[in-house]
Amino acid sequence: MTNTIPQAFAAAVRKDSAAPLLTWYDDATGDRTELSGATLDNWVSKTANLLVDGVGLGHGDTVALVLPPHWQTAALLLGVSVAGLAADLGEEPQPVEAVFTTPGLVERAAAWSGLDRYATGLLPLAMPLRTLPDGYADYVTEVRNYGDFFRGAPVGPADLALGGPYELCHSDVIENAVERAAQLGITAGDRVLIDTALHPEPADWLLAPLVAGASVVLCANLDRSKLEARSTAEKVTVTLA
Repeated sequence: MTNTIPQAFAAAVRKDSAAPLLTWYDDATGDRTELSGATLDNWVSKTANLLVDGVGLGHGDTVALVLPPHWQTAALLLGVSVAGLAADLGEEPQPVEAVFTTPGLVERAAAWSGLDRYATGLLPLAMPLRTLPDGYADYVTEVRNYGDFFRGAPVGPADLALGGPYELCHSDVIENAVERAAQLGITAGDRVLIDTALHPEPADWLLAPLVAGASVVLCANLDRSKLEARSTAEKVTVTLA
């Protein structure tokens, strides 16, 4: 039975590690990034190792993710979960152990107190930032220094998954994601195209498809004139746009 976020992610990777699990489009920049289950798993493991071995975090610690929907946000949220940490999704400032954000949200992220701070430009090809905000390390540069496999302690269903105003354990997050997948009409094997402007919450664009056994085509700044052709090219079966 799947009752934690890491279990749901591991099941998705095992299903077909070479198949696209998350495909990212940004129609403002022309960026398209396709991540198979194996590739996303690599980013997730590196992120978990960065958090545990690099930052020195452990079970019970909280990481703020002051970030928009993006494939790197997915890697961070899943990495936080795999490491046994709680994710603060950046809605209400809280004391946290680490903060991840992007330059355009640095002023907002300043409201979260945390000694370790990382920024990512969310750039095509996961390029590093040319200029870092003061007091921040570059996530995509730092994370590449860590191992491709994470061998930390297993996460339990009663462990805290979401911190901040939510305070939800893993089993609650999974239960909510299952319910949300049903509401959105997402089922196993679906290829779901999601407009981030309409569905900005990770519960919709990441967790619901994940627990349902679906893959995601995540679209930012969606150009609706491209919607039909993209849906055909990506073999989309459910459109949330």
